[in-house]
Order: sequence, then structure tokens, then C-alpha cells
Amino acid sequence: MASSKFETPASLSERELQIIELVANGLTNLEIANRLEISKRTVDNHISNILTKTKTDNRVELVRWALQWGKVCLNDINCCTLPIPSPQET
Repeated sequence: MASSKFETPASLSERELQIIELVANGLTNLEIANRLEISKRTVDNHISNILTKTKTDNRVELVRWALQWGKVCLNDINCCTLPIPSPQET
């Protein structure tokens, strides 16, 4: 499933990671703007920058990239959880 297109990690800001998570949750740019209390144009610019940095062509590829690199968690898929130690280990 891994594509060579997604082999490169990208350095993203906290805001860009926040926007990727909202994209992965299915929000439109306008909904993201309303949620983050920023303009839609700012979201558009962030999305454009994120697509460039991640070398992805669209939102679907972006979400696939984010899943591959562990940048988002969807419905308990691709989530890192810390193991709970058993009573013998504590």
C-alpha cells in the first residue's frame, strides 16, 4: 500500500498539523476556518503549503500521507497508545 510518493517526511508547524487533523476528520476549509477562528483564505494558504511540503496533490493523498507518517489518528486506527503495565510490572 505504501507508495514511493509518500517516502519523505515533512517538517510541519503545529498549526499545519492541526489543520491536517481537521482535514482528516472531513472538515471543509470553511469549517476549519470557523473552528480555528481564522479566515478561509488563511486555511486555503495553509492547505496549499501543506500539500507542497508533503508533495501530495490533493486532500485524499494528504490524509494517506498523514496516516503513513503517524500525523493523524482516525477512529482508533494508526493511534499510538501507551501499554498499561500489568500488576506484576508495577
